[in-house]
Amino acid sequence: MRPTELLQEIRKMRFEETLSIWTEGRITQEEAARMLGVCSRSFRRYVDRYKENGLDGLADKRLIQVSARKAPVDEVFALAERYQNRYRGWTAKHFHAWYQREGGTRSYSWVKKTLQEQKCIKKAPKRGVHRKRRERSPMPGMMIHQDGSTHQWVPDKKWDLIVTMDDATNEHYSMFFVDEEGTHSSMRGVKEVIQKRGLFCSFYSDRGSHYWHTPQAGGKVDKKNLTQFGRAMQQLGIGMIAAYSPQARGRSERVFHTHQSRLVKELALHNITTMEAANRYIEETYLPTYNEEFMQPPTLPDSAFIPWIGNNLGDILCEKDSRTVSRDNCVSFEGLILQIPANDYRCNYIKARVQVHRYLDGSLAIFHGPRKLASYDQQGKLLTLKKVQNQ
Repeated sequence: MRPTELLQEIRKMRFEETLSIWTEGRITQEEAARMLGVCSRSFRRYVDRYKENGLDGLADKRLIQVSARKAPVDEVFALAERYQNRYRGWTAKHFHAWYQREGGTRSYSWVKKTLQEQKCIKKAPKRGVHRKRRERSPMPGMMIHQDGSTHQWVPDKKWDLIVTMDDATNEHYSMFFVDEEGTHSSMRGVKEVIQKRGLFCSFYSDRGSHYWHTPQAGGKVDKKNLTQFGRAMQQLGIGMIAAYSPQARGRSERVFHTHQSRLVKELALHNITTMEAANRYIEETYLPTYNEEFMQPPTLPDSAFIPWIGNNLGDILCEKDSRTVSRDNCVSFEGLILQIPANDYRCNYIKARVQVHRYLDGSLAIFHGPRKLASYDQQGKLLTLKKVQNQ
């Protein structure tokens, strides 16, 4: 028996007992009404309904009459058929977002309940043990999360999705596909955040080898022996925080669960199978829509972002390696021979220590101290011979 039906039965029993006492004249009408928790006028109505129809007359009509707001059967079946034919496998929340975009007016709760009753989706399993959630940062820019997810986003292809988001608001500042997560993809995510919003305070990530050196598997990270990415963060004055378990990255894990559920289906819906088209869809459609739906308001209205005022961000967010110049003024770098052109600053650079910068697009440059000596394409071909002033 449902709780509402049980309450109705109890209500009938109480009324019979109260009516008997009142009929015998042992209590007044006001006292009888007070025993039932109603006013005197309602008690008189109960008595009239009892005289006309007995105990059945006391039943709450909301339990026996169909609500005027109840959806027609045709609408229920149409919703289920629409889900099964085109959106099979989508979560209720994802489906409801598209249902609203296409003119639907029913609430999320109604849509979810209807799909569950029609056996289109299953009810979520009961949650596990109680855990205390870490409070979000109070202001945007205080902590940035970055993580990657390897998944079969399109048929027969596994890509890595790199997401860089704000801890305070859940806003995604950067999101794109790459063949494999690494130093360049991580730097690209950070660069896009700085270009859009400015410098942030701290960076939170897992212990991936491009983020940290970990001397012992599963152990503490080495905060002194920095990776290329760690060196770049140090130059920018951004603190790095390492996560030591999937639970510590619970917010990122839940975000990727949502993306794996939604993005795969949306790419399939639009027949997108190439990485270039997928990244364009993310930038133009998916990311703005996701932020609009899932962004949270920050606790404080202020921002911890600081505007970037430099002009050499690309020379920080890049790989840097030291090399010694050979006797023919060439530098050997990963199988490439980079010729240093003549300039007015030195007669030659034989045996000089220089730095080779490899940028995010794969192009190269050679620096001697703060001065750029030359730029090269990905194959090591010299791009410019013009003089470069001190930077």
